[in-house]
Amino acid sequence: MKVITEEKLRKELGRDCPAFYCIPEGTLLTPAAREYLQQKSIRIIPKDQRKEEKSSRKAREKPEEMTSLRDDILVGKSHPVIRFRGSLDSLQALIVLYQAVLQEEGVDEKLLDDLEEILGILRQMMRCEVLEEAFRFESILGLTSQQLREQSHDPQKNYGIAPMQLPSWKFGKGYAMLNHMRTAVRETESAAAEAFCIREGCSRPDILEGLNRMSSAFHIMMCRYQTGMYQRKI
Repeated sequence: MKVITEEKLRKELGRDCPAFYCIPEGTLLTPAAREYLQQKSIRIIPKDQRKEEKSSRKAREKPEEMTSLRDDILVGKSHPVIRFRGSLDSLQALIVLYQAVLQEEGVDEKLLDDLEEILGILRQMMRCEVLEEAFRFESILGLTSQQLREQSHDPQKNYGIAPMQLPSWKFGKGYAMLNHMRTAVRETESAAAEAFCIREGCSRPDILEGLNRMSSAFHIMMCRYQTGMYQRKI
């Protein structure tokens, strides 16, 4: 049987105090976790009251300043996890926008396909976070997690690109868009750290690692763009 400790509750709820907490089926609260909820005046709902509470909640108008963290938990819209989801959503929107722009520019389909692959991985990340499932990816751009790290850290060896090279408009519009998406990934990673890393611990290291490697992937795409690997085939 799964056990929810005080430490896990603190990581899950973060800085917000929802009106109630529903104990998931097949789960027990430790005495310390139960006391923590009581101290925060968070009502504990046993699993046999779950359907009744959900029906009651649906019948009431949800406050505009509240939103759903999980199926059974309402939190303020400034909750760190909600901000992370918004950042992740904005990142996906940016990729879709630049795909449309690049397609109109007549870029090679390989670049659009690579962006589509990354978009799919980010959508899977969103799903895994909401459903509290483990996030995994086999590869990005055909590279494993270790390969992404190695190639990003040594662009001179892998692409003949000088390390620590500052972005420039001289590298072209596509390059500038890739750099913008890379910075958006970094911002989303910071939002994830704020949401999931509390008191020296991290409840979602899988998501943090995924975003870190995603940043490396965009750096690699920038290098590939510079070397002509995304030039349109005539």
